[in-house]
Amino acid sequence: MSCDNKRPCPCTYSCQNHAKCCDCVAFHNRNWEFPACFFSKEAERTYDRSFTKLVQDRK
Repeated sequence: MSCDNKRPCPCTYSCQNHAKCCDCVAFHNRNWEFPACFFSKEAERTYDRSFTKLVQDRK
């Protein structure tokens, strides 16, 4: 399956999955987390990828 990222990656953390959306989502899913692109810019900077943080961010 091809997974080409067509959007700029908003994540401020440098990692091997940076700008590789499918790999990033799979990585975070294995760790019961969400990738940076699910969060606002402010919440993304906390590096807390938990469901709890996502809910707080979306309120």
